[in-house]
Amino acid sequence: MQDLEAIEDNRMSKLIIGLILDGIGMISFSIPLLGEFSDVVWAPIAGIIMTRMYKGRVGKVAGILTFVEEILPFTDIIPSFTLTWIYTYFFQKK
Repeated sequence: MQDLEAIEDNRMSKLIIGLILDGIGMISFSIPLLGEFSDVVWAPIAGIIMTRMYKGRVGKVAGILTFVEEILPFTDIIPSFTLTWIYTYFFQKK
């Protein structure tokens, strides 16, 4: 029973952290010019965080996609961390 609670806590922790990180990525979108410069710094950080949050192939692919999404202009609105969480817990086959 305790293991099930730990798994559920991990899920919720990842969701909350993902929402915060998506928010950080979107904040840069709201600052003209400075926002695009901050993306150069944020993109590799977000990619690394994603690969550490989700292990295996999902983490690697999501890390690359998150990096690309953050580095490209006008794509900051895509919630990469939240979408990866949804994929991991609702669509990925175990």
